[in-house]
Amino acid sequence: MSTATHDTKNEAPAKPTTTVGKAADYLDQRTSIGVAVKEFARKVFPDHWSFMLGEIALFSFVVLIISGFFLTMFFEPSMALEHYEGEHPASMQGQLMSVAFASTLEMSFEVRGGLLMRQIHHWSALIFMASIVVHMMRVFFTGAFRKPREINWIVGILLMILGLAAGFTGYSLPDDVLSGNGLRITDGVVKSIPVLGSFMSYMIFGGEFPGHHIVPRLFTLHIFVVPGILLALIALHLFLMVLQKHTQYPGGGRTDKNVVGYPALPVYVAKMTGNFFIVFGVLVLMGATMSINNVWNYGPFDPSPVSAGAQPDWYMLFLEGSLRLMPGQGTEWVILGYTLPLNVLIPAVVIPGLLFTFLIVYPFIEAKVSGDDREHHVLDRPRNKPARTGLGVAFLTAFIILALAGSNDLIATHFALSINAITWVFRVLFFVGPVFAYFITKRICLGLQRKDRELVLHGHESGRIVRFATGEYIEVHTPLDDQERWLRVNYEAPGPLAIAPKTDARGVKRKGYGADKRWQVLSRFFYEDRVSPVTPAEVAAAHSHGEHDELHGSERQAVEAGAGTTSREH
Repeated sequence: MSTATHDTKNEAPAKPTTTVGKAADYLDQRTSIGVAVKEFARKVFPDHWSFMLGEIALFSFVVLIISGFFLTMFFEPSMALEHYEGEHPASMQGQLMSVAFASTLEMSFEVRGGLLMRQIHHWSALIFMASIVVHMMRVFFTGAFRKPREINWIVGILLMILGLAAGFTGYSLPDDVLSGNGLRITDGVVKSIPVLGSFMSYMIFGGEFPGHHIVPRLFTLHIFVVPGILLALIALHLFLMVLQKHTQYPGGGRTDKNVVGYPALPVYVAKMTGNFFIVFGVLVLMGATMSINNVWNYGPFDPSPVSAGAQPDWYMLFLEGSLRLMPGQGTEWVILGYTLPLNVLIPAVVIPGLLFTFLIVYPFIEAKVSGDDREHHVLDRPRNKPARTGLGVAFLTAFIILALAGSNDLIATHFALSINAITWVFRVLFFVGPVFAYFITKRICLGLQRKDRELVLHGHESGRIVRFATGEYIEVHTPLDDQERWLRVNYEAPGPLAIAPKTDARGVKRKGYGADKRWQVLSRFFYEDRVSPVTPAEVAAAHSHGEHDELHGSERQAVEAGAGTTSREH
């Protein structure tokens, strides 16, 4: 008689029977990828529509890669000259043009689906940049750049800069009049750099502008270098987001130690997949119905014509407007035999440099002036950070003014106005508008905070007037529920930095006092005007009066006790 027992502990797991299961098991046994997939599937993501802005940028980039791969197979990046012999468009037949421009025409009129792909690619680039900018605005106004996300903020800024580079190198490839004029402006900007400018221009163009090498070089940058760096930064951006967990908007039960939302699988992945197809479909619809960048209307590049109404894509308009607003008279200086063209250097190099430098260093400045070194995973309400919100609106105002200035010729022709008058108006607005926008935005934020205090202390106005037996009239207020109250009181309003005295106990000036004093002054700019959140003691004191609380039994008793008592609703 056998005494052997069945050991269930050493029993081999059941093997998969489906093809997909077998493939997954094969891969997991050799890479242990199942652990990573399981961990990602359990990852919780908060649910808010604004988080889709980053996804729109990602999905637009995917469409850019797909459509760009198609276009690469038909575009010839050569500046050699030839006579165009294509059937369409008729206006271009027999004209002398570069091979790059001719291949763009052939792609648009001879290749099946070529024009559709060109327009999808162009619209995808515009939506890609728009979604990045709006996404960065959301991150800035809600304070999502705070510790531990400073590195991811810098990665986002680099992605935006590289997006500008990708757009510039892309729309310069067809070698038409519009892109040629843009390259000519770029040549002037490069040459404005002191000492090194002319040498840099010679290196970029391979000789005097336009040379014979710029289109092939831009092509290499556009399809290989810039997309490669973009892919690497996007991967880093997503990795840091997963590593540091996602930020979430303030609300009941949401703290810096948890994430309230849905798991990646199946909820969030399903939403992302649906969002991808929506973005893809909208871009295809735009490419099929909205004509854009019809290069045959401009013709092949010729350095002699520069027509009115020639503007770059929207995200480069601020540079165009900056150049148009800068005065020319008295701004070119000759120093030691070198010409310093401030009329180009300041608007095209200094102003963008200041803008991107401000964006990169801002998280560190705010952390310094607030003295806050903690981790933050719950976002701010913009109203609770008046100085930050005001600065963001001020920079957006300056950007919009410069973008409008980049179209001053179109404004002049469409509204029959003097272009000189328009230019001077925009020059004044560039300095006055951001200051005014900052002041108004800050006042609005402080007013909204005071309104929140009023709501917490007294509740919502119900529009119901009650008269007591004593003849006293009151308006009945509806108290806030716990979620509303929590949202309006659970924030911090730090004051300006407190620094050590100027001198020590022996009367000797303290080392580092000057730097501390400067940081304190900057801290006052951020936090001197503030509205502190309501404390529990203030809530208790306000509700102890009773007049502003919602009436239930007491109201009924008062009405029954007083003859002629009335209750009127508004």
